Amino acid sequence: MSASHRTGVRPEPGPGTATLTVRVSGELDDACGAELIAVVVAHLTGPTPPRAVRLDFRDLAGIDPLGLAALLMVRRHSCAARAVLHLDNRPRVLERLLRQTNVLEHLTAAGAGAERSGPGG
Repeated sequence: MSASHRTGVRPEPGPGTATLTVRVSGELDDACGAELIAVVVAHLTGPTPPRAVRLDFRDLAGIDPLGLAALLMVRRHSCAARAVLHLDNRPRVLERLLRQTNVLEHLTAAGAGAERSGPGG
């Protein structure tokens, strides 16, 4: 795997804010997905849980079915904690998978507290 496609999850809690931003890079697969879930859950169950969780996909290279399952688990935990989930900067590969699997609306529905931001509508 080249350095440009390094897989990882990097939490970036907003200083002085109630928002957790997590940058997801490389391939969102079983290992990266497990790390993503662990990071989000740790923050949601911490002493000062965030009111919003922003997943930033600007450096996402690809996603497999287990990565998709991780996103669904993040949504479940976010909703249980009453945190708003945002899926930011979704690349085409993620957008296509979310549409093909019919989970785009589930993850981004207003009732789920999620929204889309980024280029391409």
